[in-house]
Amino acid sequence: MADTAVLAQLAGLFAAAFGAATILPFQSEVVFVALQVAGSVSLPALLIVASVGNTLGSVLNYVMGRGIEHFRHRRWFPVTEAQLDRAQGWYARWGVWTLLLSWAPLGDGFTVVAGIMRTPVWLFVTLVAIAKTGRYLALAWITAQAA
Repeated sequence: MADTAVLAQLAGLFAAAFGAATILPFQSEVVFVALQVAGSVSLPALLIVASVGNTLGSVLNYVMGRGIEHFRHRRWFPVTEAQLDRAQGWYARWGVWTLLLSWAPLGDGFTVVAGIMRTPVWLFVTLVAIAKTGRYLALAWITAQAA
């Protein structure tokens, strides 16, 4: 029974981390900290599941970015032509290194623009995984210090 509970907790963390990396209004930090404080799941498992889930959520953003320009002239398109051009210009100026900020509140936009700009997938995944894992490592350390 305990194994089922741990798997359910990890599945919940994965879903929260995945959703938090997309445009959906999810917060994975609360779930991560709650599970870390509860101590029912090992910290390495929490770090791996949260990092993989959050990185894969960003990959979904990247894939959406790859196809989104096809719709940029539609009336329902969520950003204006000027906003999209500005984001592409900013990304062209600062480059793939902006993906190291993909953990930040506006980082989801960077991951979509990376898809639009056709960033190589291997580079995208590497930089985003570093950023996402670093964020969870920092969160785990802060939580451990506060406990």
